[in-house]
Amino acid sequence: MNDQQKNEQYSGMRDQKIRAALDQHWAASDASDFETEHQIYHEDAVLEYPQSGERTRSRRNIQNQRASQLSKKRFTVRRIIGSGNLWVTEFILTYDRKPSYTVSIMEFRDDKVRRETQYFADPFVAPASRAQWVERMDA
Repeated sequence: MNDQQKNEQYSGMRDQKIRAALDQHWAASDASDFETEHQIYHEDAVLEYPQSGERTRSRRNIQNQRASQLSKKRFTVRRIIGSGNLWVTEFILTYDRKPSYTVSIMEFRDDKVRRETQYFADPFVAPASRAQWVERMDA
């Protein structure tokens, strides 16, 4: 096996490991298992919510701010794509039965998240003017 093949094999195994960690993270998020949910983060991780202008530094602070939310929340993952150090999860975050379409962009270092940015979008009613060109999607 040459060096390129070894690197490709390592990259593939690393991607599988990160994907498994992401699956565990989102399942734990949905189950409100705050300890398991935050194992994916580096101690010095940074989480940003650009729409609210908030930045949270450190795994402990990320976990504490999430655990302090009183709303009942559910996570429905639509898809996860990525490789190497950059992974994107598209999911529906439902707070007290109100869905928010969400994208999480995670940057990894040493198989742990060093930076995450989350974007949120509320559903809206589609205009009737384009109905003839589109099909309805189930949430």
